[in-house]
Amino acid sequence: MRRLFETVGQVIVVREDQINDVAAVSGSGPAYVFLYVEEMIAAAERLGFEAAQARQLVRQTVLGAAELMESSGEDAAQLRRNVTSPKGTTEQAIIELQAGGWPELFDRALAANVRRSRELEAE
Repeated sequence: MRRLFETVGQVIVVREDQINDVAAVSGSGPAYVFLYVEEMIAAAERLGFEAAQARQLVRQTVLGAAELMESSGEDAAQLRRNVTSPKGTTEQAIIELQAGGWPELFDRALAANVRRSRELEAE
């Protein structure tokens, strides 16, 4: 069965009790990325970019980052460190994002997703 799925992409094998967790991370993951893109576009527009410019800047940034992650083989944390100069502008933005509670926010979001999956199973 694994070989069949590998014809369309990478495959990981998980325990059956992790199916809702997989759905929370991978099944819903594209929506989380799209939300990030939406928010970055809106923020760019608030900085004064025209809508088309903001869309192009953000889309190309996300595409380039994804391509680099895929082609480099580096993990995301290392790639982030590679593009974050100590005491630089990116570091300041990262500090703000982390201070905003991103780790806890993602934990709560995934927990809400899994909780809803279980509710739907029970119905």
